[in-house]
This record gives sequence, structure tokens and C-alpha cells, in this order.
Amino acid sequence: MKTYVIGLDYGSDSVRAVLIDTQNGAELASEVYWYPRWKAQQYCNPSENLFRQHPLDHIEGLEHTITSVVKQSEVNPETVAGICIDTTGSSPMPLNEAGVPLALVDGFKENPNAMMVLWKDHTSVKEANEINELARSWGGEDYTKYEGGIYSSEWFWAKILHIAREDKAVKEAAYTWMEHCDFITYLLADNKDLKSFKRSRCAAGHKAMWHESWGGLPAKEFLSKLDPYLSDLRDRLYDDTFTSNEIAGHLNEAWATKLGLSTKCVIAVGTFDAHSGAVGAKVDNNTLVRVMGTSTCDIMVSSYETLGDICVKGICGQVDGSVIPGMIGLEAGQSAFGDVLAWFKSILYWPIDNLVMTSTILTEDQKQKLQEELDAKFIRTLAEQAEKIPHAVAVPMALDWVNGRRTPDANQELKAALSGLSLGTKAPHIFKALVNAICFGSKMIVDRFESEGVKIESVIGIGGVARKSPFIMQTLANVLNRPIKVAESDQAPALGAAIYAAVAAGIYKDVIEASKVMGSDFEAEYYPKANEVETYAALMESYKELAEFVEKTIKK
Repeated sequence: MKTYVIGLDYGSDSVRAVLIDTQNGAELASEVYWYPRWKAQQYCNPSENLFRQHPLDHIEGLEHTITSVVKQSEVNPETVAGICIDTTGSSPMPLNEAGVPLALVDGFKENPNAMMVLWKDHTSVKEANEINELARSWGGEDYTKYEGGIYSSEWFWAKILHIAREDKAVKEAAYTWMEHCDFITYLLADNKDLKSFKRSRCAAGHKAMWHESWGGLPAKEFLSKLDPYLSDLRDRLYDDTFTSNEIAGHLNEAWATKLGLSTKCVIAVGTFDAHSGAVGAKVDNNTLVRVMGTSTCDIMVSSYETLGDICVKGICGQVDGSVIPGMIGLEAGQSAFGDVLAWFKSILYWPIDNLVMTSTILTEDQKQKLQEELDAKFIRTLAEQAEKIPHAVAVPMALDWVNGRRTPDANQELKAALSGLSLGTKAPHIFKALVNAICFGSKMIVDRFESEGVKIESVIGIGGVARKSPFIMQTLANVLNRPIKVAESDQAPALGAAIYAAVAAGIYKDVIEASKVMGSDFEAEYYPKANEVETYAALMESYKELAEFVEKTIKK
């Protein structure tokens, strides 16, 4: 009898589900749900880098997407053998003792501090700095050493500490905290014991300073020096962590009824979107998988023998089993990639939104059609014009730090910059400068890996930017001076989650075997152009000079 699995991928703006044939990786159905509260920018304040999401966006999206793919595919519900969830991270949320998110409890339903703290929320910079200072000075274990040596405001403990200090009511009502990928898994699974529930290894290892060598999470003595609340909270979190080829439980009766599935359906341990995306793209030794969306996550795997005792500096962690069980998963990334271009688009859209779309000359129907045409052509036209600009023509130099810097050497207090503007600078020149900047930021990550002894032989791109922007991908190939393959799948993270589900359900013996059968093929490959590599190498030096000046000279 044929079997099927479902991968559920939670991104920053939407959740998508795919229903996959385990025999060949064929996608039988997919569905996307855009978060309505997030789309309305509720519970957010970009000027303060505050980005929160209401769990109802995720719960409603869960029901909508899974019921849709089951209905579309017309498969027998009894043949859906497993589900795995991947999400953004670190994106923790507070829960009460019954395992209910505080945002669903009376008194907290409109409180941003009770929401999920999205990965890109940087309100806890001060707390992250405290963690880093303490890790280096307290005289005990440096709990940041497997996190690249620098703890980020994007991560678990810093966010919780910030909320606890800012909101006494949330602090007192929160029995525990869960990463997004753990909570959705917990919601579906039949194991409702918060202490024994299987938490994600990749979330704990990369974002919460969990490591086997010191017995799991940081010691209570260390945490209490930050705040006694964290020390107390540690007892209500977890001891062990688990990889996503393992079973977290089976689909509970309530959700089986809602989704039209069987309680025999296995629920795999949750994971992060970038890690499952790498699995969906058939990640292997010495391969860098770039998950390119609003930000990037750069994922590699290494054998224990290859990595040895190396602690790679300035990345987002190295964790045993976080990508492929039995190997060390390495993560780096850029805090903004597509977001850099989205920011520029929003700048150029200001007169359109505030003058054209408020005009009384145009009818509402005309405004709608104009908006649709602009959305369809805007970035594409900028890219076409930017690509035509000869290298001999002066293009500004830009830094890609519009949301701080994730890797190398996390620093969320840094800001972006533009230099070399003139009266001849037009929108396509700035667009090209920003594309160059995100590619130069990528090169800094590659250089860091290689300077730390991690060899990169091939590069794979996945995500919307990789598939939709030949201009960016060709620029990236030229800057990295490496060929870049592009995964064919529109939904590589969801596909990777489905692969984990297939292993958890016992259909394949391990993730590598499953990914060879079910993983994405490649639809394109970009090769560096020899005549442009040298030009970009020179521009890269200018990028480094600007980066050093801004980091060392410009006041925060």
C-alpha cells in the first residue's frame, strides 16, 4: 500500500503544507496560508525592531493547509503515515501550566509580550550583550562556544530575559516557554506532559546553548547570575533533546478529527526551516546550502572526524544531529537578504502609496489594477535595469545590515550604510549596490567557514530568491567564484520536513537514504563568469573597508 507524509513549513509571512509520495518524493498537493494578523502588522513596531506573531495565525494556518492538501490529493487518510513541522527560529512563546499559549488566555490576548517572539525581533540586544559578557567572565564554562562564541538577540534566552524584565504579568503567568517548532508539534501530538515532551535538538543546540558535554542547558548557577527567573525556568524546560527522525508522539484525537486523519499518524520531532530545507536539497559533506528568503540561513554538515575539536567562530552554532542525525550541523546566515530589497522597495513605494493610491482621479478598480501591475513588474524591472549598468559606471557601495549582522560575528546593533552617491545615482544603481551588498555579505560567511577549516566544494541555493532572480544568483556566483545549483522544489523546507516524517514513520532507515529518494532535483546552475570575478573581488575589498569603518567609527 502506498504511503504519504506531510511537511508543514512555517515561514515569516505564511505557512505552507505539502503532501508527498514517499516512494518518489512527488508532491501531490500543496497549500499556502498567509497570516492575517501578521499581514496587518499587528503586535509589531519595526522602528523598535519589535516583531511578534499571534499563535492563532499559526493554528488557523495549520488546520487550513493540512485539510486542504488532504482534500486536494484525495488520498486515503489512513495512508498518511507522518507529519513533521519546521518553523523559523529562534521564535519562542510563553505557555501556561496547561500548555496553552498565554496569547490565547484571557488578559493576554492583545499583549505583544505574550505572543511568539519572531526570529527577527531584536528588542533583546541588551540582554544578549549581558549573556556574552557573563559567559566570558564568570569563571565557568563558556556556554557560547558551540554557538559561534557570540550569543545573539535573535535567540531563546535573550528574548525570554527581555520579556521577563519588561512584563511582570507575563513573567508570572508563563509556566514554561517553547520554540515555535516545538509548540506546533506539541499541539498535534498525543503526549501532553510538558516535561517529557520531546524538544527539538536543532532549536535547543543552536539557540538555547544546549550541549551534551555540560549536561544539556546552561547550569542554574550561570542562569541565576543573569536573573533568578531563568534559573527557576530551567527546571520547567527540558533535559534531553531529540533529532527530527524521531517520533514525538502520534496525532491526538482532537486534531485527527479536525484534519480528517488517523491517530496512527506519526508526529516527528520539530525542526527549523533552514535545516529541513537543507535536507530537502540533498545536503551532503562539504556542501553549503543557502536558504534564501527574507533572511538567509547557510547550512552545512560535517562528520565528527572532519570537524574534530574545531569550534567554528562567529557562526550560529554547531550541533550534533541538528540537520542529519549522526553528523554535525553547522548554521550561519544573514539577518536580511530579501528584506534588504524589500526595504528599498518600500522606500520607492512611499509616493505611490501616499500620493497615487490616495488620488481622487483614479477609481478604486484602476488603483487595484495599477497596484497589481506594479507588484508584478517592480523588482523585475529594477533588476533588468541594474543588470545593464556596466561595471565602468560608478555604482554606490552598500552594507546589507538593515537588520543587523547575524554572521560572521553576530551584532544586531549594526546598521546598514550607503556610500558613493552622486547626482547621477538612480534607483537601478542603488538596487545594484544592494544586490552586491547581500552577495558580499554571503562571501563573508563563506570566507569565515573556510578560514576555520570547513571546506566548501559546492553551493546549493533554495527559496524564492534562488528560483526567481537570475540576476542575484549570477551576481552571487561571480562574487563567490563558485558554481551554484538551484533546487527545483518550490517548497524545499516543507519537502525536508516530509523526509524527516518518512524516517520517523519507519518508511526509510535514515535521513540520507530518504533524501536521496525524496529530495529535490536541480533546475538550474549558475557559473562564475571569469571576466567578472576579478571585478567583484576588487569591489569586495571596498565592501570590507566600508564595513570596518561603519563598525568601528559610527556610533550606535
